[in-house]
Amino acid sequence: MLKIFIYYLLIINAAAFAFYGIDKRKAVRQRWRIRESVLLGLAAAGGSVGAPCGMKLFHHKTHKRRFSIGVPAMLIAWTAALIYIMYRIYF
Repeated sequence: MLKIFIYYLLIINAAAFAFYGIDKRKAVRQRWRIRESVLLGLAAAGGSVGAPCGMKLFHHKTHKRRFSIGVPAMLIAWTAALIYIMYRIYF
């Protein structure tokens, strides 16, 4: 079960990172964009490492308060949850 969860986190973080890059490319080319709720939803669903990496690398959504505060907050929440889960499994 833990192995499946780790694979899930790897996939969702890769997806979050990719979606930030795709949205930035669409923004530069003035094309239809990915909704902000989708970008934030990916971070909330476990992509809280890939999302800030994508934000920093692609310089995307870094000035929006919703993202500059929300995404790191989700990272903190996911980190706390993972620490709790690991503690419960191993202790």
